[in-house]
Formats: sequence, C-alpha cells, structure tokens
Amino acid sequence: MHLLALVFGIVLLPAAYPLKCYECLPGSSGTCTDTEKECPSSSYQCGALRIASYAGGSELANVHMKTCVMADQCVEGSVNLGISRTVLTNKCCASELCNAQHAPAPSKSNPNGKKCYFCNGQECTATLNCQGSEDHCISTTVSSGGAQTVLKGCASKLLCSATQNAQLQALIGQEISCCQGDYCNSASSTSAGLLLLVAPLVSLFTLS
Repeated sequence: MHLLALVFGIVLLPAAYPLKCYECLPGSSGTCTDTEKECPSSSYQCGALRIASYAGGSELANVHMKTCVMADQCVEGSVNLGISRTVLTNKCCASELCNAQHAPAPSKSNPNGKKCYFCNGQECTATLNCQGSEDHCISTTVSSGGAQTVLKGCASKLLCSATQNAQLQALIGQEISCCQGDYCNSASSTSAGLLLLVAPLVSLFTLS
C-alpha cells in the first residue's frame, strides 16, 4: 500500500517547467527595455546583473542586464587592476518574472589587508591594496593594437572560479592566472577563469 501511494505521488507531482524571466540586454546606447523570455530549461533562474567600472574615483561604465541564468553565473565580486576596478553585483531568483528590479549598486568597500602587484605603464612592481572580497592576485597578457600588455591586480575568489574558465577563455582568447598570497602574481601562476573585462562579461550572459 505504501509503495502504491509513493508511485501515485511521484506520477502526480507537477512537472518542472522553465521559468519566464524578464530579459533586458543593453544595446550600443547602453540602455535596454524589459521583455519577457521563457528560459531554455528548468535549470535556469531569473537574474539581474550590474557591471560597474571605476577609474580614479570616476565611474566609467554602469551596465544593467536581465536574463535567464544558470546558478554558477550568479556570482558577485570585483577585479581591481590598480588603474581601474570593475564590480559585479547580482540578484538571482527562482520564481516567475521575479527579476523586475535591477541588481543593487555596489556597496562601499575598504582595503582588506591583502596585497598584490599591479602594472603602472611597463612596470608591474607597484603595490595594490586589495579591497572588499578581493582575496586573489591575478595576472594576464592582453593584445591591443598589435601590442602585448601585461595586466596584474586583485580579484575576488568567486571570479577566479574554474567553472567560468572555458567560456571566458573562448571569449577573450587569453590565459588568465589567479593565485593566493600577498604579491603571488610576481610571475605567472596557476591558470583559472576570471571575469576581467566588461565586454566579455556582457557576452557571457548574452550567449546563455
């Protein structure tokens, strides 16, 4: 009897249907309009993302997005390259059209005691005081106008996640290294995925 009740209970359970979420993907103007979108599968949540970049105390970019996201894309943290700092905030939820609001603005962060090297021109020996949740040092080389430029700085652990590695390296085509310990980015270290630049970040979510 108990077995029969269990079988009926399983059969009568509601099927897991994909959520409907608001989608708002910024265009060339940087603005976007909410539309409704059905997620590809029930594995997706609704998400709102904000990417804010700062340099010298001034805001360089403040990009808002909404779309269907996987759980491993609901990450928050920051990347600090000394000359600029990019902060991600997220708001993910698992009910119908629950991402009506934008992701929250970044909270004020203070130095946390961790120290990494950053590049000032061609020299990469300047000291950078990491802030907030930035607990890893990072290092990478990017190509710009045919020239190779080394970038170093601090990053949050969640942005040095191996889960993001394949997607991000496919987008930016560079090997990015993360390591733990003060000044550990003096040389190349163990490779890991890193949310580093605004354009790849936007692409990561729009390709979901």
